[in-house]
Amino acid sequence: QVQLVESGGGLVQAGGFLRLSCAASESITSNNAMGWYRQAPGKERNLVASISSAGSTYYADSVKGRFTISRDNTKNTLYLQMNSLKPDDTAMYYCAASRTIATLQRGYWGQGTQVTVSS
Repeated sequence: QVQLVESGGGLVQAGGFLRLSCAASESITSNNAMGWYRQAPGKERNLVASISSAGSTYYADSVKGRFTISRDNTKNTLYLQMNSLKPDDTAMYYCAASRTIATLQRGYWGQGTQVTVSS
């Protein structure tokens, strides 16, 4: 059973930055699609960014130009660099992994890390 553990969340002022990490229990980052989702209270969980096994990336319009997804296969770790944070970025952030981007929501999930951006 693959385990994903997120870290790096916290409280930051608007305009600040955070880097989230998602450590996998085994070597899955190189041959799986991975992604970051977020869910604010009372709202749906939405895909923020994803990276395919081939390295193709996708970003939600709301984070384009501010967030960067990357992975270090030697460390089995996925990252999300978040710059120019806004209060609307406040949410629980989850990482996910699956064979393809299309099946991410049905794949492995972490427990989440809270990001809170104050105005």
